[in-house]
Amino acid sequence: MTAPAARSFRIVCPPAQVPLVEDLLRAQGYGFDPEPFSPWCRRLTAEPRPLGGSLAAFFGLIYIQDRSSMLPPLALAPESGAAVLDLCASPGSKTGFLAQLVGPHGLVVGNEPNHTRLATLRQNLFTLNLVNAVACSHPGEALPLPDGSWTRIQLDPPCSGWGTVERNPSVLKLWQGDKVKPLIGIQRLLLAEAARLLAPGGRVVFSTCTTNVHENEAQVLHARDELGLEIVPLAPPPGFVFAEPELPGCEGTLRVDPERSGAQGFFIACLRKPGHGGLDGRGDAGPLADGPTLSDAERVRAAALPASAWPDTGLNPALLPDGVVAPFGDTAYFLPRPALERLPAALRWRGYPLGKWGKDGIRPSPRLRTLMPYPVGPHDLAGHDGHDGHDGQGGQGDGVPILHMDDPADISGLLTGRSIDAPRNANAALLYWRGLPLARLRVKGGRALWAER
Repeated sequence: MTAPAARSFRIVCPPAQVPLVEDLLRAQGYGFDPEPFSPWCRRLTAEPRPLGGSLAAFFGLIYIQDRSSMLPPLALAPESGAAVLDLCASPGSKTGFLAQLVGPHGLVVGNEPNHTRLATLRQNLFTLNLVNAVACSHPGEALPLPDGSWTRIQLDPPCSGWGTVERNPSVLKLWQGDKVKPLIGIQRLLLAEAARLLAPGGRVVFSTCTTNVHENEAQVLHARDELGLEIVPLAPPPGFVFAEPELPGCEGTLRVDPERSGAQGFFIACLRKPGHGGLDGRGDAGPLADGPTLSDAERVRAAALPASAWPDTGLNPALLPDGVVAPFGDTAYFLPRPALERLPAALRWRGYPLGKWGKDGIRPSPRLRTLMPYPVGPHDLAGHDGHDGHDGQGGQGDGVPILHMDDPADISGLLTGRSIDAPRNANAALLYWRGLPLARLRVKGGRALWAER
């Protein structure tokens, strides 16, 4: 079965693991080509079953995303180690891509005002193992952040979605005439807030998935004429066809031609606050994670958990970027150092949930593949034939056995309730596919099984 032309995805893993993720997809029958605009992006050519049901998607090694939606983070182009604010973040498509672009030592703050959509954002960042992204929920037009404190802002505001009409035919009927006016008003409030938060020389990328000129070019001219922002011309990325702007003065903005690009209709503009350099995104220090408001970063650091809080997990907490692991309630969270140092106490945010916390220490999430040893040596993955037909068990990492499964069908069987042999004295095991870290399994009575919690 040939995949639809517009079906695309991002690979989400350390660069060295990209070939293994591609091999895992091919082993399940998927075909794809590299996208010309980013080394992280691929376009499907064969989809024997829905891509969302693939092992790569289940373990957060890929993220399915329309190719047009991948462009705004690339237009913002944050430097490695940069701090980025995403004003309207859910479901996390652009937030997650930004977290990849800034790297493990950068920071992305994803703000989602809608609490229901906030849960989706957090779940996606969690599944993708993006420990350098934090999430918060404040009105996007009134964030408790200092003026001029960010050099990179992503703004993908609520819009009419006319560019998604092929997938959502009802949008043209739903958003017509006066019904669009409230959206235009919200977009202008969000643009004004972005202008307030930008440091001199800082940039905001404004994007929508609509073809409505009033939500696109007209908003750019409003930002220029009323908010004092400058239009930064964007170079058209390869692999797309772009239509001319629909209003004069908007040269350098990008309007994706959906039919000729095989993608959603999208509009992208980059705006700059006049001035030079200055701040690098650092604001007043003062963290807040999930739970009661903390008055300052020192209280979080005082509550930091020691390395001994990770007893016999098989994971390597040294693989975390700079930051603090601290308990809030019965959960241990990773709080990136840049977030602790940059975000004021008035901003309520949550870090990455590493797992449950109790008197016996941290019980890591089974999805915490980012802390699994990699690479693993050949002796670890040599193994022997197991009674259940998997390729066997190899060496051990810190006393926790490493299980290698070569057949994707056997891994799928695990996810549907099957168990496999494991050492009887173990209570957990690390699961790999051809050396690719996948998950941490629960072991009970000499049988390893998948458990979501």
